[in-house]
Amino acid sequence: MPMDAFQLWLTFGVLAAVFLCFMKEWLPTELTALCGMGVLVVAGVLGEKEVSEVFSNSAPLTIGAMFVLSSSLTRTGAIDWIAVKFSSWAGTSMPRVLTVLALIVMPLSAFLNNTPVVVVFLPVLMAFCRQAGMKASKLLIPLSFLSILGGTGTLIGTSTNLLVAGVAKSQGQQPFGIFEISGLGAIYALVGFGYLFLVGVRLLPARDTVSSLIDAEDTRKFCSAVVVDDDSPLAGERLVGNPLFSDRKRTLVYEVARHGRRVEDIPLDALVLQERDTLWFRATAKQLAEIQATKGLTMLHETVGSANDEEPQGTQVKTVEAIIGPRSSLLGRSIRDSGIRRRYGVVVAAVHRRGVNVRAGYQDLRLAFGDTLLLEGPVHNLIRLKQEEDFLSLNESSISLPRKSKVFLASGIMLGVILTAAFGLLPISSAALVGAVLSIVTRCVDLREAYERIEWNILFLIYGMLGIGKAMEITGGAEWISQGVVGAMKDFGPVAILAGIYILASLLTEVVTNNAVAILLTPVVISIADSLGVDARPFIVAIMFGASASFLTPIGYQTNTYVYGAGGYRFGDFVKIGLPLNLLLWGVAVWLIPRFWPF
Repeated sequence: MPMDAFQLWLTFGVLAAVFLCFMKEWLPTELTALCGMGVLVVAGVLGEKEVSEVFSNSAPLTIGAMFVLSSSLTRTGAIDWIAVKFSSWAGTSMPRVLTVLALIVMPLSAFLNNTPVVVVFLPVLMAFCRQAGMKASKLLIPLSFLSILGGTGTLIGTSTNLLVAGVAKSQGQQPFGIFEISGLGAIYALVGFGYLFLVGVRLLPARDTVSSLIDAEDTRKFCSAVVVDDDSPLAGERLVGNPLFSDRKRTLVYEVARHGRRVEDIPLDALVLQERDTLWFRATAKQLAEIQATKGLTMLHETVGSANDEEPQGTQVKTVEAIIGPRSSLLGRSIRDSGIRRRYGVVVAAVHRRGVNVRAGYQDLRLAFGDTLLLEGPVHNLIRLKQEEDFLSLNESSISLPRKSKVFLASGIMLGVILTAAFGLLPISSAALVGAVLSIVTRCVDLREAYERIEWNILFLIYGMLGIGKAMEITGGAEWISQGVVGAMKDFGPVAILAGIYILASLLTEVVTNNAVAILLTPVVISIADSLGVDARPFIVAIMFGASASFLTPIGYQTNTYVYGAGGYRFGDFVKIGLPLNLLLWGVAVWLIPRFWPF
């Protein structure tokens, strides 16, 4: 076999293996992509020159800088202020709530990465739904979908747009302006919102979330401690078998000390009480009074009534919902083996996964991205938990004190980046980099926080897929595919080919990842346009919008995965609501793209 043919088929083989790993989730996506690129380097398909070109691409740098800029707005409280205002603006009627949500989320997502927007709004919407008596499942899918629709409004609204523009520029295409796609993006967002407002709300399920496992009454809990007395009748009893320390199969105890040391090697559901054990627990006022009156127990702290003698003094214990994050160290580990109680001083009361509230047997469930846990513990332990990357809290937007004195500065820097790029004073990559540096230098966000907020897994995924895309280009793989597509569809005309490109990008995004799809298809569609003798820009824009239109599954886009567990949804809910939206937007794109960007 000639060497060129060998490299071509090897590249296709690597690409197929990478896609299979993406779908099966055998490895993290970024590691899969980098391994694929590594194979091509070792095989000689990619040389030093090609590797240098991959890492000199400006798109990943721009995306990283936008992560920092988004973080500065979050850290200074700009987004939180808007999110908190939502509750006072939204009212109580569903049409008004949805309209206000759209008016806030879509403009924010047009200029910020939509993931932090959704993360900030999740706890706000959860709290709002509890106060308004609404089901969170009525609002969380709209939250994710509106953020995706808003991201199509500008070049910086989503990493997909930046990637497609970057790859197209490297292929010799005219650079995209920051607002070049805004006209179509605005129509796209209006159509999507209209669908959600008129049709989607009727298809949304009314589901209980994991927090519905808590009693609606007497939910305030307080932290206290008791010591098991000498000769106590409780000594020798199993902790979980004692109704005094359990509440509907949930243990009230979150920590036990024995001989002056915390008991870490024995799970609470297997612990047998001994004399002089110290039990730290959380309980309602009624439960606390029962424990205090029990023979054989001595309260470690005095629990005198409050000023009005209606409730005891103590450290209030909070119950929060938290999603397992994409970079959590708990992924793949069971709750029993995860050490959550030992590490954070909180207990897992229940788990929600794929539309099911898991109460029994959840201790042996292996945790996955998107699982929602019901965590209970004292406030100071929850504060410590919030500083970790294992969880995304749904009950409060941020535990770090916002730097409110910097809010106007951070907003001004972001506005400066947008205007600088819009008027062509600097390329978007340079403007974003300067803005990110200014955000750090002016202390809108600390350097450490900036590092933490950059989604490094996304950047590594992008570099790996850029390498595979480069191999497709130099081996002739992209040209080979384009010739096959043109040969099969040339009689149908460029509009039909554009429709096929859009639907292919949209479907692949649902099962792989939007960034990988954008990188791989952009060179192919440029080659298709060259073969047809037409302008490539309509096809490039179709990739931008098609790879962003991820409404069909909860795994195609990260924001969908976040709301999947939090809203108590099932996989079929996304299909029922997202499929008509995907088809509707497909029709809009096929009709309008050639009018904005003629062939």
